[in-house]
Amino acid sequence: MSDILSHFIGGRALGGDASGSSVNPSNLDDTVATYPKGNAEDVDQAVQAARAAFPAWSEASPEVRSDVLDRAGALVMERAKELGALLSREEGKTLAEGTGEVMRAARILKYFAGEALRRHGQTLESTRPGIDVATHREAVGVVGLITPWNFPIAIPAWKAAPALAFGNTVVLKPATPTPAIAHALAAIIHEAGAPAGVFNLVIGEGDVGRAIVDHPQVDAISFTGSQGVGAMVGLGAMKRQARVQLEMGGKNPLVVLDDADLERAVTCAIDGAFFGTGQRCTASSRIIVTEGIHDRFVEALAERARSLRVGDALDPQTQIGPAVSEQQLEQNLRYVGIARDEGGKVLTGGEALTLDKRGYYMAPTVIADTAPDQRINCEEVFGPVASTVRVRDYDEALEIANRGQFGLSAGIVTNSLKHSRHFRRAVRAGMVMVNLPTAGVDYHVPFGGTRKSSYGAREQGFAAVEFYTQIKTVYVGG
Repeated sequence: MSDILSHFIGGRALGGDASGSSVNPSNLDDTVATYPKGNAEDVDQAVQAARAAFPAWSEASPEVRSDVLDRAGALVMERAKELGALLSREEGKTLAEGTGEVMRAARILKYFAGEALRRHGQTLESTRPGIDVATHREAVGVVGLITPWNFPIAIPAWKAAPALAFGNTVVLKPATPTPAIAHALAAIIHEAGAPAGVFNLVIGEGDVGRAIVDHPQVDAISFTGSQGVGAMVGLGAMKRQARVQLEMGGKNPLVVLDDADLERAVTCAIDGAFFGTGQRCTASSRIIVTEGIHDRFVEALAERARSLRVGDALDPQTQIGPAVSEQQLEQNLRYVGIARDEGGKVLTGGEALTLDKRGYYMAPTVIADTAPDQRINCEEVFGPVASTVRVRDYDEALEIANRGQFGLSAGIVTNSLKHSRHFRRAVRAGMVMVNLPTAGVDYHVPFGGTRKSSYGAREQGFAAVEFYTQIKTVYVGG
């Protein structure tokens, strides 16, 4: 059975020609949903609805916004099992991962229900006698959200929740491969009591995103996706002086030092590189290993990767699900070929798998003997592919970890307090993990990177107030 989706605009479900479809990547004979492909007219209608709803929503008691988000979080929690199954069926991550992501979205909604009541401001002494000065934070206006397929409910939640909490109204464009789970989130936010026009959903392809970026009444845009598309979003927003926030991926290093606990190092690498099918912007896609532990680590990593069970995302025994699409699978395999051509040695994996059901399956892949500047170590693959680099010592490991244009997450596995302390300070990344996988972050603290991984204010946690509000300074004379 496939669902028939609709846009949500101005509090109403609006359909159209259901010419688009999302397909189960674990079973290509299973159509998850059909949907109307939105266009610039749909976006304009959604923006107008959001604009009309903005005054009442932004001026309402913060308890109103808090209650809507809290109810939405509770509903997501209550339906975590069915939503998790839908997410895994549509995106391809395992059932445990899909359900875990749904629970994360619920927690995010509830967290920002609390933040709605904490409007940040200051009372200051004026330099002039008899004058009081205060700062207040106000909503920005209509916010356009463009979200990716790899976290198709968590990322819409972590963008929409702070936007709504602080009084903004929203137009969301979900990723093309995963509209059904975004549609389910939109329905829940409306069920939780969001007034008409406060939260709008327009399903479609790239032209919907471009229409949001170009619309003169969209005041701010938050985007997560590829670097190339992010650059175009940023240029489009800045051209008309709209506020913009970009999250654009990573090529995250995991450094393994000679003194590391071998089992812990391998576990961190397996989790970071392969879980979520490697389709995480924080994945450990390049592993930098000092020579004293290198051979033992690489052998153990390949053996563990070889043992991972690849299969249907809805099978509880599956550890690694399929790639999200044929295009993504082809990209993964193409990068394996590039790594081979540049001298890398494929120790395990590297090929597509044929299973009982037609799907986009790939064996977890470990590529050894790579050089730091080879493409496999510089470009984001976004699949279950990890490359290893041999280095002499910590200093060389740090220098190589800091190469490249990305700077999202970085990790180190070591028992040295000296090296872990220095790495935390010296590595060029927005997030640092010590004796932990590079992937896996909390929802109540800032998320974001350096260099070309991120642009603009940080996402999530207490930092979200910076993007979704603007400061007004008020002077009062006696």
